[in-house]
Formats: sequence, structure tokens, C-alpha cells
Amino acid sequence: MITDTIVVTGQVKLVLTDAQGNVKQTEKANMVVTAGKAFMANALANSSTTPFGWMALGTNSTAANVSDVALGTEIVRTAAGTSVVSTATTFTDTYGAGVGTGALTEAGLFNLSSLGGTMLAHVVFPVVNKGTLDSLALTWTITVN
Repeated sequence: MITDTIVVTGQVKLVLTDAQGNVKQTEKANMVVTAGKAFMANALANSSTTPFGWMALGTNSTAANVSDVALGTEIVRTAAGTSVVSTATTFTDTYGAGVGTGALTEAGLFNLSSLGGTMLAHVVFPVVNKGTLDSLALTWTITVN
């Protein structure tokens, strides 16, 4: 008997820098949620699905759960750059000065530019205090093995 298992994993890296480009904080974590996996399964047969391409930041520190469909408290959502290499898709975005400021504790990857849509991944991390002059770069890699 041949057994083939597909595993979807993710890794997000957050890098907070000050106005001079000095790294203030780095965090790594990730969770691919059930809704995101179901979306991928549906996309195999439905070419009209809207692709993932938006990252959101929030301020809720409730632990991420595989059943999550939204951030706890979303404050900003922006378009991400994407690249695909073999079985890995990388999403990148930078929240510049004045964008997404505050005590950030969560991020998500979505397929719509506004609230709602399907969430692919959700991460909760230790507080990242993004000041008005700081920049926060996110690099999120989703790998299908």
C-alpha cells in the first residue's frame, strides 16, 4: 500500500526596526488554521477562488486556535507581495511609519483586502510595541510537503 501525506506548515518572521533601521525586536511563530486548509482543498477543483495576498495585524493576545477564522482585534490589513518557489509560497509586507502602530500581538494571512474572507494562518506573539516612527516587516512562508 502506498501512503502519501500532505502537510501544510507555516513560519512567520516579524522584524521591528526603529526610524534609523536598528532592529528592536524579532519574533517567529505560526499556525495554519482549518479554514485555510479547507480553502486549499477547494481550490484544487475551483479555479474561481480568490488567492491569499493580504496580511493583517491585531492587538488581541488570545491564543491562536486551528478553528480561528479572524483575528481577535484586527487594526490594519494590507496587500502582501508573493513569491512561489517549488512547494513554498512566501508573503511579505512592511508596515511603515504610522501604519499599524500600537501594542501588536497577532497577525493573520487572508484572501480578501477587507474584514472577512478566508484566513489561512494566524499567529499570536509576545507584544511588539510598534511606535509611530517604527517599521514592522513580516515574512510569512507557507510550505506544502
